[in-house]
Amino acid sequence: MNTRPLRDLIGARVLGVLGTYSTPEKMGSMAVSICGVEPLSDTRLRTIFPKGHQLKDGQWVTLHLDNRTGVSDYDADLKVYRLSFKGKVIATSAFEVMIDALEYQVAYGMGVVKSYQAPDYAYPLDTRRTVALPTTPLSQVPAMDDSEYDNKIGVLLTYAPSQPHTTVMAFLSSVEDDIFFITFPSTFKSLLLKRDNRCYFAIDSRATFTFEQAIEWNYSIIRGEVYTVPKPSMMFDEIRERFVAKNPWEVGFFSHPEVEMYHLKAANVVCPRMALD
Repeated sequence: MNTRPLRDLIGARVLGVLGTYSTPEKMGSMAVSICGVEPLSDTRLRTIFPKGHQLKDGQWVTLHLDNRTGVSDYDADLKVYRLSFKGKVIATSAFEVMIDALEYQVAYGMGVVKSYQAPDYAYPLDTRRTVALPTTPLSQVPAMDDSEYDNKIGVLLTYAPSQPHTTVMAFLSSVEDDIFFITFPSTFKSLLLKRDNRCYFAIDSRATFTFEQAIEWNYSIIRGEVYTVPKPSMMFDEIRERFVAKNPWEVGFFSHPEVEMYHLKAANVVCPRMALD
């Protein structure tokens, strides 16, 4: 297991996608924010919100963090440090929030290289039943958004118990803000979507913008519901071909017989600072 400090792996000053619930016990509304992040130690983050925030002491949050700022290539080996940092707010001021870790795993390549779990933390039991996702209402492949072609990944936020779950996803987007992604049905994100198909997707533009730009310019956040694209359809084959063209290093994954394709139908594009249901 990697003994390097989290600050060395992720960076001293990075961007983060933060998700939280306004009512954690009900998993009601989710708020999504883009913030600056400074790891102070392996278990404590300082987060910066230049336009303010609505977080409170004791609130549980999840942040997606990685060291990809300014990197345009994202290859099949996933040689980027990345993690879903589950934490608890311990102090707030007008523009800063201190967050202590509850649990995280730092991934690099296809494996976990560093992990942490607070002594009093256990992942909440999820008693919700899984149901099949509804079929996409689309009857043909929509016009794709070529302006997002260079953006290889985005951050998917799904409804897990107590606090959201975050994960990076290769994606395609349409000019009408439809999002398509592919995954295995056994993955944690897939199981969560089959319990609650609401989600957010933050399109990551850090290959072309840097931390010195206004924070919210680095992401577009889309809120919506997820549907499945049936395999025995022309849409599935055409969209999969587009995935391979955009991410050719993942042709083996996209062609695997067990993968499922999902369509996030956008309800609206939300403000990065106040992304409420």
